[in-house]
Order: sequence, then structure tokens, then C-alpha cells
Amino acid sequence: MSSESNFIRLDPLLLKFILVGIMNTAAGLSAILLLLNVINVSYWLSTFLGNTIGAAISYYLNRSFTFSSQASIKKSLPRFIIVIVFCYFVSFSVAKAAAKLIYTGFPLGFILTQDMLAVLAGTGFYTILNFLGQKYFVFKY
Repeated sequence: MSSESNFIRLDPLLLKFILVGIMNTAAGLSAILLLLNVINVSYWLSTFLGNTIGAAISYYLNRSFTFSSQASIKKSLPRFIIVIVFCYFVSFSVAKAAAKLIYTGFPLGFILTQDMLAVLAGTGFYTILNFLGQKYFVFKY
């Protein structure tokens, strides 16, 4: 039995997606936090604008680097927008509701505000849904 078989092998496509995700999430999340905490923009507008920035980076890098897609922009961009909008509303709505429930039972104000908890949870959920949508709907592999 080789030592390689003792490790879980990650799909190279997933590794590329994670790398791109780190870049677009860092950009988008930085924008969200700046808008939310420094400029005092509302939760919904902050997350929308931040995710728009992350989405633009995501589309370009995932189309060219992760999936090396030959799908036309005319076909893939509308699908990408559908996936992004779907992921945004599902992820951040669920996260907002979950953060409210968590805060009802256990206030975390000394660590995070309710909106900050929702942003962080929503970002994780958004990333998972986004990968699945891009892989199986936008840039069918």
C-alpha cells in the first residue's frame, strides 16, 4: 500500500476553484467589511456591492483559469449571473436568519456583531453553492 493512498486526493479543479475563491473572497469580503464598518453602508447593500466585486473577479478567473472554459461569454455570463444572484440571496438570507437565531440564544457582541456573523457564515455558504453552480451549470466541465 503506497503512502499516497493514505491521503485524500483533492480534485485539481477544486483546488483551482479554492485558490480563485480565496482571491475573489478576499476582495469581496474586504469591500463588504469596509462598506459595512467604515462607510456605514447597510448590510444588504454592503454584501451586494462586495459580492459584485468578488463575482467579477470570479467570472474572469474561473472562466480562464479554473475551468478553462470555451463557453461563449454570451452563453456563460447570463448563467453566471443567475448562479451568483441565486447564491447571494439564498446564502445571505439563510445566514442573516441563522445569525439572528444564534444571537437570540448566545450574544457574541464581545467577538462579532450579528451582521458580521451573518457576513462570515453567508460567505462560506455562498462559496459552496457558487462552486456547484459554476461547475455544473455555467462552465459545464
